[in-house]
Order: sequence, then structure tokens, then C-alpha cells
Amino acid sequence: MATVEYKSIGKSFGAFNIMRDISFQIADRQFVVLLGPSGCGKTTLLRMTAGLESVSEGDLMISGRRVNDVHPRDRDIAMVFQNYALYPTMKVYENIAFSLEVAKRPAAEIKQRVERAAEILNLTPYLQRYPKELSGGQRQRVAMGRAMVREAAVFLFDEPLSNLDAKLRAHMRTEIRQLHNRLGTTTIYVTHDQIEAMTMADTIVVMRAGKIEQIGSPDDVYDRPASKYVADFIGGSAINFLSGVVVADQGGPAADTKAGRIKLDPALTARPGQRVICGLRPTDVTVDPEGLIAARSMLVERMGHDAQLCCEGPEGQFLAIIDKAARFEAGAEVRFAIAPEKVHVFDAESESRL
Repeated sequence: MATVEYKSIGKSFGAFNIMRDISFQIADRQFVVLLGPSGCGKTTLLRMTAGLESVSEGDLMISGRRVNDVHPRDRDIAMVFQNYALYPTMKVYENIAFSLEVAKRPAAEIKQRVERAAEILNLTPYLQRYPKELSGGQRQRVAMGRAMVREAAVFLFDEPLSNLDAKLRAHMRTEIRQLHNRLGTTTIYVTHDQIEAMTMADTIVVMRAGKIEQIGSPDDVYDRPASKYVADFIGGSAINFLSGVVVADQGGPAADTKAGRIKLDPALTARPGQRVICGLRPTDVTVDPEGLIAARSMLVERMGHDAQLCCEGPEGQFLAIIDKAARFEAGAEVRFAIAPEKVHVFDAESESRL
């Protein structure tokens, strides 16, 4: 059983504090993604987990053992880095086997582990090739194989797909997730790419400026973002925001905005007069001649299975996902409707979800 727990973790560089009071637990066999922009602290947290950075405050627990002062080699972890860090003068077999040879494992055991990893990762035909003879995806699989043969309790991935092209990234996402399903090893994966997070994770930890904004499943963070920041960060197309003030409307809440009065979910906890920000996902608004929200068509971006309509809205750019067969003249008025339960409402001051 391999669990990872962060208890009030903090990190400082001299007098500069970059992280404080990070607390959450990763269950055995979970695939957890640390998600956020550059500088949010996700890689620093991963490096502290690996023992490559010291913990300034709090307790870091792996499988119930405090490891703050434990050497990286004794933490029972394996890490796959952004750059593959393969030895160019060693063949694939030797690269995968290297850590086992350093640990002086028996030759028969090394052979068994390497061949098993190669079979799982579809590397068996390439074991006698050098890294320069492999594609980017194959090199990344070799790096994963090197981690696998250690049979560690926890796998750590530091943006492993950022050097690959878009098609190969999509393929490797599937491979890494399938590998996790087969091995069942507790996995912590760092990325700034929300598509990677949404498609791979059991749980996403959204980070911002050294703090945790939200922890939840991919559906949780998309359907019920805890803050305006999370709503803006998660989603294939940028969410639309409209500022407003809460009013009572025919017994239910609504928000008066520059677009007009937007009906809100009756279950919403908001008081009349409260300033709010309404978030409308482009996938949730529909073109409707009788719709409340009026905008001016600017550009249609074709995306294959559908299209994105870019408009000039009441508060700047307004986006909607539409049928790819739809046609709109530049400058034409387009009206949109949205169901009350699809409106994400955030307090204007705290930017927290209401």
C-alpha cells in the first residue's frame, strides 16, 4: 500500500516564502495530477516529494513514514523527467537496466524485469538500439521503463510530454494511463496542460501561486469550479464572464448584467445586492434568436467536429461552440441563451463560487 500525504507543507528560499500550508492526501493506486501555470509551485511540490528539494515546514509522509529527511534513493519512488535523460552511449536495454545494475541486483532478475517492462511498453524490438535511433515517443517509453523496473511504490512524472508534438502527446496520454491501470502504482503527475489533467487524472489538484485552489475529480473541477480562477483555467475554450448584481426575479435569483437580467439557479446562495461574476461556458450557451445575450459576430474558427464562434460581447470577447455547418456574417448580431443551472456564479470580491 502506497499513500502520499502532505501535512501543512511549506517551502521557502531564504526569506521568500513560495508555498505554505499545503495539505492533502493521495490514496493508494490513485493517479493524481498537479495542475497549474508556470510558477504555481507544482514542480517544487513534486521535487520535495522526490527528495530533490528540502521541505521547509510541515510533514511529508509516504506510506505512513515521515520522509522529510530521507534520501531520495530510500523513499521508494521513481521519477520520469521532462527531458528523457537517457544515456546516449547505452542501448535501450542498458538504459532500462542501469539502476538495477547499480543496485547490484542478480543478472537473471535484471533480465526478467527489463524484458517485462519492455513487453508492457512495446519496446521489445528496440532493446538493442541506441536512443538516437528512437522516436521521441519511444525515448519517453524508455524513460518510463527505467522507472518501472525499480518497482517503486510511487511514480512521479514531471511534465513528461511537453517535448512531444500534439498527436504524439495524445497517444502517450493513453499509454501512460493504460500503464497506470495495469500496474496500479500510486502516481503523481505534474502538468500545465489542462487537457492532460482532464483525460488522465483520478483527482486533479489545481494550484495557484503556491496554494491549492481546488481538489476534485475532472468532472468536479469542470462542472463545479471552486473559484473564478479554476473556471477560467479548466476548459477547452475560455469561459465567458459577465459582471452583475444579484436581484430577486419572480421569486428566484437573477443577476443584472450589461447583457440584461440573467436567471440563476434557484438553489443559489446569494443575497440581493451582492456583486457577482457570472461564468458562461462556450459549450453551454446556445444560439437563440430570442436569447437574452446579444453579441456581434467576428470570426468562426473551424475545429473539425464543431466550430467556435468569436463575438464582441457586452464585456469584450464572447465565445460559443456551434455547429460547424452554421454560417454567420462578420458584424451580424447573434443572440444567445443559457439555462440558469449552467451559469457559474462567483462572488465579485473573493472570486469564490457561490
